[in-house]
Amino acid sequence: MTEGYFQIGTINHFWVSRRFSVLQTIANGVLRGAANIAEVGCGHGLLQRQLEDGYGKPVTGFDLNEYGLKHNVSRISRVCCYDIHQRNQELRGKFDVILLFDVLEHISDEDSFMDALLFHLAPQGQVIMNVPAGRWAFSKYDTAAGHVRRYAVKDLRAVAQRNNLEIEKWTWWGFPLIPTVAVRKLVLMGKQDMDKINSTGFDPKSPWIDKALGTLASLEWIPQKLAGTSLMAILRVAPDKSASRRG
Repeated sequence: MTEGYFQIGTINHFWVSRRFSVLQTIANGVLRGAANIAEVGCGHGLLQRQLEDGYGKPVTGFDLNEYGLKHNVSRISRVCCYDIHQRNQELRGKFDVILLFDVLEHISDEDSFMDALLFHLAPQGQVIMNVPAGRWAFSKYDTAAGHVRRYAVKDLRAVAQRNNLEIEKWTWWGFPLIPTVAVRKLVLMGKQDMDKINSTGFDPKSPWIDKALGTLASLEWIPQKLAGTSLMAILRVAPDKSASRRG
């Protein structure tokens, strides 16, 4: 992510707030029962801070973006400049919940990345993942943001199956925002300045637009299986594979 994104992306941004609301709806019990939580790709700590405020729990944050880590807004959580491919033995199987929010779409080799991530997951642990949805919506904004792809449900299922995971629960979200994403795609066609595209594509421009989009987004029921601009899922190691991981 660019420095511009870190300045625009705040706790109060309508999309950030809505994403956390969706997380609470589908994973409240998982989060309340978790003893050790990590976020891979924590950036400047928006989700860490939300979980601290909402659940009173620290969330160990891993990232390689030094700018984001230096501006991390969490209060009680540990932040680490750490590449999960290093597979630090002290972190093997340490976390019973790992959050992977808006990261996988940046990764070319999904399977190598997921294999490294699962090294850090406890045998009965769960991965909670959020990714941008809708192949049709891929635009200049995605390119500027460093996205390799957007996901359909079958794409996420394929990632899960290849990595011995199963999807326990999933939902689309952002259904009311589909027209906004479609308009964004049209507006950005032909633009060339990637930094400007990145900031333009995420910036609501004014507080009243931010509030209006937040209100619109909140009208959606969750979970829902109709359509959306994002996809959130809870995954667990498949039962026949958890024993082999313990061994």
